[in-house]
Amino acid sequence: MPKVRVGVAGYGVIGQRLAAGAARQEDMELVGVADVAPTLPVRALAERGMPYRLFSAAPGSEVALEAAGIPVSGSFDDLLGQVDIMLDAAPGGIGAKNKALYVEAGVKAVFQGGESGEVADVFFHGYANYDKGVGQNYLKLTSCNTTGLIRTVHWLDRAVGIEKVAITIIRRVADPGDTHRGLVDSLQLEAIPNHQAVDLMNIMPHIDATGLLVHTPITHGHIITIVATPKTKTNPAEVVAAFKEHPRIRIVRIADGFTTNTSLFNYARFLGHERGDMYEVGLFEETVGMSGDDVMFAINIPQESVVIPETLDGVRAAMRMQEDQEEAVALTNKYLGIG
Repeated sequence: MPKVRVGVAGYGVIGQRLAAGAARQEDMELVGVADVAPTLPVRALAERGMPYRLFSAAPGSEVALEAAGIPVSGSFDDLLGQVDIMLDAAPGGIGAKNKALYVEAGVKAVFQGGESGEVADVFFHGYANYDKGVGQNYLKLTSCNTTGLIRTVHWLDRAVGIEKVAITIIRRVADPGDTHRGLVDSLQLEAIPNHQAVDLMNIMPHIDATGLLVHTPITHGHIITIVATPKTKTNPAEVVAAFKEHPRIRIVRIADGFTTNTSLFNYARFLGHERGDMYEVGLFEETVGMSGDDVMFAINIPQESVVIPETLDGVRAAMRMQEDQEEAVALTNKYLGIG
């Protein structure tokens, strides 16, 4: 069976990780990536010997790329003519413009969470609603926070049933290197409900969710606390045991040194993961507890890499590579080395 041919639009924080993830899928072929400027990731791509072919993402952008000594393999149209599906990691708003090109070229696409919901046929999550993405042309991922949040809420819902959740997101204010956002010493609150709670209900409409978001002057990882009302009584030991069964949830212990938002990032580097990426959300075992009958716990979201597995699940769904959700996510996990 021929491999599904994949392209990536935008070679930034998410795009470079999507390219690496797609290249690891043995039943997919990464045709190439597209960008408009010799940014640091693009310069590093050239210095690494161009492991992926680079295409100019906009007319004329090849001039600046080639002037910086970066080989260009063709135009965006050239890339679209060689792929079955695009993983669009372009800045918010650009993906919507790219969609017109995808439609014209007859190419499917998976968009990231920063794009408007109108760009896609289905708001997609690899675990919670895989079946809704099967055979669809255009899927949109949930945001990094929502992706990790849904992983845990969906898994707990499978185990004990969930009626409602209340979440608090302690959100990193910017990715590492995003100095254009400023150097800050503040905590900024948003009005409830935050979009992650609304998006969770979009994916899992049977659960009532609300949430509060606090922007914090950090760069490595979000922390989310969840209070969930189960339909059947449970206890912390049962909850931890259930979460241990999820390949994309990593149970960590404060007593073992996982004490901060940066602990899992550092641990990924110690493991030798490229760029310090960790695909799993970290769930702090000592934070699992009860408030009456409600379950409480806290998770760490590695914002730069957490959406990569679910994006690749989206390729499998849209291209009908696997109709069965469990088979699909198991293959994504296998090729990414998760579990």
